[in-house]
Amino acid sequence: MKTLKDAKIGDTVKVVKVTGSGPIKRRIMDMGITKGTEIYIRKVAPLGDPLEITVKGYELSLRKGDAEMVQIEC
Repeated sequence: MKTLKDAKIGDTVKVVKVTGSGPIKRRIMDMGITKGTEIYIRKVAPLGDPLEITVKGYELSLRKGDAEMVQIEC
């Protein structure tokens, strides 16, 4: 399954599942990244980390390690 880390700039993707456990999963979900949410990939930093995304109308930066925990469908 693809993860948010694999998405390309300009893609709009839909969250299928948030993996992981404990406080990291809770923090990702508190940011609004939950099952069924659409995410737009705005840009990626020059060295590839972090990703800048738009979720539920606001902009968010997300580390690649955290983005790997978000399974998506295109």
